[in-house]
Amino acid sequence: MRKIVLMAAILLVPFFSLASVLNNPVAQTTSSQEKRLQLMGSPVYIQIFKEERTLELWVKMGEKYTLLHSYNICNFSGGLGPKRVEGDFKSPEGFYTVERRQLKPDSRFYKAMNLGFPNDYDRYHGYEGKYLMIHGACVSVGCYAMTDAGIDEIFQFVTAALVFGQPQVQIGIFPFRMTDTNMARHKYSNYIKFWEELKPGYEYFNAHHQPPTITIENGKYIVTPPAVASDLQPQLVSNYPFSKAK
Repeated sequence: MRKIVLMAAILLVPFFSLASVLNNPVAQTTSSQEKRLQLMGSPVYIQIFKEERTLELWVKMGEKYTLLHSYNICNFSGGLGPKRVEGDFKSPEGFYTVERRQLKPDSRFYKAMNLGFPNDYDRYHGYEGKYLMIHGACVSVGCYAMTDAGIDEIFQFVTAALVFGQPQVQIGIFPFRMTDTNMARHKYSNYIKFWEELKPGYEYFNAHHQPPTITIENGKYIVTPPAVASDLQPQLVSNYPFSKAK
């Protein structure tokens, strides 16, 4: 069945997307790498935590998402808080999505995924900016810069998920892990009201290991009930136990 799906992908997607899935060094022989290869094509979800300089890649197994790997962020710009003005050199915070058209395999920063900033929330508030990415090369002027090795694997799993039918990959970008303790630590920040809007999305994923469904209502992020199971993409890989990611 997987071969049939792969052939369908060949017919439906550009060559570069499929090539980036098949020609990556992840497909080697250690047990960890074999598990990762089997997970390729499953839906993925990404979380970014600025304060920790961490990007987490989660992969769907069964009905829930499992942490595949945490990557160090080489660089981001402007400290904590959302991006508001083009040229402020800040990296965005909020909820974003990546579709196939936003993948940049030939980026001058090695490989890149356009976050789609400004999203509907940003446009409602008049925030401006463009070409905000997750990319390689370890250099940032408003983007989230990874090592080339890190973006290789992230790009591969995102591309594979989109090739195999995930319509868009959700990315939650947070200033820090939005625990009550961390929120209290930053309670006097000018951004606290904005961060209170992000917190329910963080808490939903933390509780359910399912990406939150986010809508924009009156210029605010709102977590809404998830789609029913019949509307979700079927799991593409076997549901064997997955060892804890390192």
